[in-house]
Amino acid sequence: MAKLDEKLEGVYQEVLKRNPGEAEFHQAVLEVLESLGPVVSKHPEYLERKIIERICEPERQIIFRVPWQDDKGKVHINRGFRVEFNSALGPYKGGLRFHPSVYLGIIKFLGFEQIFKNSLTGMPIGGGKGGSDFDPKGKSDDEVMRFCQSFMTELYRHIGEHTDVPAGDIGVGGREIGYMFGQYKRITNRWEAGVLTGKGLKFGGSLVRTEATGYGAAFFINEALKTRKDSFDGKTCLVSGSGNVAIYTIEKIHQLGGRCIACSDSNGVIVDEKGLDVGLIKQLKEVERRRIQDYASFHKHATYVPNGKIWEIPCQVAMPSATQNEINGKDAATLVKNGCLAVGEGANMPTTPEGVKVFLDAKIVYGPGKAANAGGVATSALEMQQNAQRDSWKFDYTEKRLEDIMVNIHQLCHDIAEEYGAPGNYVLGANIAGFTKVADAMVAHGLV
Repeated sequence: MAKLDEKLEGVYQEVLKRNPGEAEFHQAVLEVLESLGPVVSKHPEYLERKIIERICEPERQIIFRVPWQDDKGKVHINRGFRVEFNSALGPYKGGLRFHPSVYLGIIKFLGFEQIFKNSLTGMPIGGGKGGSDFDPKGKSDDEVMRFCQSFMTELYRHIGEHTDVPAGDIGVGGREIGYMFGQYKRITNRWEAGVLTGKGLKFGGSLVRTEATGYGAAFFINEALKTRKDSFDGKTCLVSGSGNVAIYTIEKIHQLGGRCIACSDSNGVIVDEKGLDVGLIKQLKEVERRRIQDYASFHKHATYVPNGKIWEIPCQVAMPSATQNEINGKDAATLVKNGCLAVGEGANMPTTPEGVKVFLDAKIVYGPGKAANAGGVATSALEMQQNAQRDSWKFDYTEKRLEDIMVNIHQLCHDIAEEYGAPGNYVLGANIAGFTKVADAMVAHGLV
């Protein structure tokens, strides 16, 4: 990665000092700051007005207790978070993550990334993120419902369609959003459809929202491949994870002519050289909530590798779609050595800085998460539009809107990278394009 400009070194040191022990947040801030040297040289007013320092400090951080009871009557206490990071472009917008690894540093890294991702969409939405260290895995529907109701009993006072609009993330799908929306409605006595996105289709949800992040990542990488007179057609692909993002990344790649041969979960990797059966994965993961190893019970030719490393499998396109820092420098080098031509991040910050350097040095197509996976939040914003209009759009129309947004994001990142002398560097393009729009809005708003 680029060396940090000396004008920004003090900013980064202050972030480290003010946010001790939050390694993921530090990593996310550094990754953006490394791109901004030429920007602050061109726009010294950003430094004079302390725009970068202000962006790095959340507007509001909320931490709260979430007590709930399991099916046996035992009381549990979890911790809830909502970091309302930046509202320069619109109401705070970003998902809720329920996972045991969640702590303030994870939420701040996700919220910080969300600012620039949301900016890139061109939609009027600011950046935020939230969640809890609650683990929905292995819990009954009733237990998940009681937790979600307790969580929303505190969160409701901080959100609203013009203030902060949460959505789903890891551990938070349609079931959890439904329970939280029901509790919000019960407490407030308002049918405020725009307060949450990712809702069920029967109560204000949007078609394509479920598919959006995965479809969007595939659209972005397809556009990037076009710049090299290439496409997904005939490409062998890997997609890590087997949740929402992974499933619909696989589906769209298959529609674009590629062949995904492996996906994964936290226990291992499934390999199907004939091409993954998306319908079966949907049944196992979305309906029955089973582990990916059960895929091999239905397709005997497929191989399940317990605790396997998906990035050791040769491929031409890799789509990390599981979690942060899942590709390290060694994994990246293995992918490049095995002939990988393109990497598209469906997950948030799934590649370590060492891995990013390998991809950039190899000059392969590399679509960073804040650009490549922006389709999810873009379609959340489209859901907000439909809610405001009391309308519901058809699937094909909504998917075309999503594709247009992803094409525009790709073009913006591509053009900005060229403007700043780094053609093909989507990291620099995404960071600068996302930052400058937010920074200009903050300058216009004055010191607030």
